Amino acid sequence: MNLPQTILVATDFSETSDAAISYAVELAKKLGAKLYVFNAIAVPAYGVPELGVAVTASMIDSIVADNQRALDAIVAKAAPLKIEPLLRTGDPRDLIVQTAVEVGAELIVMGTHGRRGVTRALLGSVAEGVLRYAHCPVLTIRKPR
Repeated sequence: MNLPQTILVATDFSETSDAAISYAVELAKKLGAKLYVFNAIAVPAYGVPELGVAVTASMIDSIVADNQRALDAIVAKAAPLKIEPLLRTGDPRDLIVQTAVEVGAELIVMGTHGRRGVTRALLGSVAEGVLRYAHCPVLTIRKPR
């Protein structure tokens, strides 16, 4: 078994994702692996009708700029390890799997919120979707207690 030389870590900027990033950074250092940090912005096509909110182009641009700044801060904090930030819009489940293939990731690292019951049924599980369809191993990190 070969150890991964390319790692993709997915983030939604939550505390759980921070733990996954920390783990992935340390693992990449130990293995001498290339690390990509990835964020997917899930933009509803028609806004959020339940809240009476339409998503405008300027709102999307603002979210993209904010998330890019957050990714850049992660990269700066991990120096001297070189991390490549990646940002895309769309369904996180699909994009994490697709991006892992594109960059040749041999491991995906991501946080899991451990939701159960109705919350999980309503929100779905990005981690579960990635686990089902990823071409490589997926390491999930739970929220620190």
